[in-house]
Amino acid sequence: MLVPSPWRADFPAIAALQRQDQTYLDNAATTQKPQALLDALAHYYANGAANVHRAQHLPGAHATQAFEDSRSKVTHWLNAGNSGQIIFTHGATSALNLLAYGLEHLFNPGDEVVISALEHHANLLPWQQLAHRCELKLVVLPLDVGGLIDLNAAAQLIGPRTRLLAVSQLSNVLGAWQPLAPLLALAKAQNALTVVDGAQGVVHGRHDVQALGCDYYVFSSHKLYGPDGLGVLYGRNEALQQLRPWQFGGEMVLDANYHDARFRPAPLGFEAGTPPIASVIGLGATLDYLTGLDQDAVCAHEAALHDYLLKGLQARNGIRLLGKPQLALASFVVEGVHNADLAHLLTEQGIAVRAGHHCAMPLLKSFELAGAIRVSLALYNDSEDLERFFEALDQALELLR
Repeated sequence: MLVPSPWRADFPAIAALQRQDQTYLDNAATTQKPQALLDALAHYYANGAANVHRAQHLPGAHATQAFEDSRSKVTHWLNAGNSGQIIFTHGATSALNLLAYGLEHLFNPGDEVVISALEHHANLLPWQQLAHRCELKLVVLPLDVGGLIDLNAAAQLIGPRTRLLAVSQLSNVLGAWQPLAPLLALAKAQNALTVVDGAQGVVHGRHDVQALGCDYYVFSSHKLYGPDGLGVLYGRNEALQQLRPWQFGGEMVLDANYHDARFRPAPLGFEAGTPPIASVIGLGATLDYLTGLDQDAVCAHEAALHDYLLKGLQARNGIRLLGKPQLALASFVVEGVHNADLAHLLTEQGIAVRAGHHCAMPLLKSFELAGAIRVSLALYNDSEDLERFFEALDQALELLR
């Protein structure tokens, strides 16, 4: 069955990689970029770069306008209500650290922070270290056999001492949508704050953060076909008022003396220093491009391609999938074969996949695995990419078994 991608030509790097005999299937780590983004970056740098919000000259006004236009585009993409609820950071990791430090004053010894067993290190370590600093209890929600957060266990573990719940929307290892609605409801019943790591989820479909009902939602630009070095933190107005700044410097200041200072409210109060201006403008261009696509067609393409991937893996003896992947990716191990050896032979054949613990080491340890192979898909991938992967996989396994 052929699964072509009508958007492949929009991403110049794909053709360049093909000329290098490379097949790129590591999209959960980072994605290739559309021509619209490359054009926006070139235009910004070629027509006069300038800092934002501070200068009265024309280049500064143009940069500020483009920067704030991108904030509005992110607001629209997430249906966030108003752009004052969108803070630009240097990545999803940076956004989660901002929350862990910015909310620290709300916690008392013995309070509980709840995460899940499948979290990426970015949504584990900030809360783990917060728990160490403030003598909190870090509660880890277990998974069911399908790789979903166990709701029965969650109902028992989220209780009156719970002050914050932080969970991923879509697992970067298991490829499964997590049951956010009931989890958030359990946390809200205890008046706990809720954080959703949308780094993987934001890439697939449109998500309405107001309907989702979380207090905070984070994602990284570079996974959403945008520039790297940029992340987004959405916070409800009431939730943002509970945050305290965790980084200090230019732009965020309302008034400063030698011994004290007053700071701006969100969003500028949490964007100290010169922000990643070109990346923010580039993300706006990427969102323009994505908004112009037929979302139903994109979703159908991703579903068909994922089905193609799963059927191909399941047809091969000795391959074990981790969890029950629903879209975007599949992680697997091969009986009797080390993931690093397999990844090496795939790399030699020009197949770019990911091997290892995928920044979710405790999860892999719970499977009693040192690592796994992950194949992850994007809208520019097609069935020919997967056929090249399967051919390389068969050849590698022939050598290793």
